[in-house]
Amino acid sequence: MDTIACWFSNGAASAVAAKKIVDFFSKTHNILIVNNPIKEEDEDNLRFKRDVQEWIQHPIIEAVNKKYPSCSIVDVFNDRKYMSGIGGAPCTKILKKEARYQFEIDHEIDRHVLGFTFEEKSRSDRFMKFERSNVIPILVDERITKFDCFDILHKANIKRPRIYDFGFPNANCIGCVKAESPTYWNLVRKIYPDVFNARCEQSRRIGCRLVKIKGEHRFLDELKSTDKGAPIKSWECGIFCDIERY
Repeated sequence: MDTIACWFSNGAASAVAAKKIVDFFSKTHNILIVNNPIKEEDEDNLRFKRDVQEWIQHPIIEAVNKKYPSCSIVDVFNDRKYMSGIGGAPCTKILKKEARYQFEIDHEIDRHVLGFTFEEKSRSDRFMKFERSNVIPILVDERITKFDCFDILHKANIKRPRIYDFGFPNANCIGCVKAESPTYWNLVRKIYPDVFNARCEQSRRIGCRLVKIKGEHRFLDELKSTDKGAPIKSWECGIFCDIERY
């Protein structure tokens, strides 16, 4: 049977995508639900992963970059002396994209599935144009939005990752270095002060100005608690790191 790899990111959208792929194709295809574990995600993501695995009645396996068995973005930043820039962030490239490439060497994959929702159709199209054309855009084709994914999980009695309830738009790493909004970073400071302080120290040491204040990129330790920016945009940090930052 042909093999379909569904890349599960511990987020709501990829959970619904995994459920649909298992329901639709498990009798006719070999299904792999694959997760790239990241050390710096909220610990409740692991609870969500277990709940999703039980819900879809299919094992979730892991794809880890062999060069970084710690799965830590902090280790990547220290090693590369780089955190984020116009081309994206090395954490996604190394811990997700390169991990996927290594996984593909050991597994012959015919089709890929990602958690791109209907409002992310442009990102899905770019992925298929520049990265992999053999994609099943299951959520886009069914016009399923991120809100729809939350609703589907709620009806299935699956509690979404708590990080959404804290005000973050996705279940990515805490203190995502692709973020440059003062609103985002002050939310990190409020909910995860230890993470905020660690990002301050590391970004200053490496020389990366992560936050944009009044049109100027500044160091995180220069951010005032009263600084505000635009509303935090949704961002699903999957295996393709876009140039756009939020």
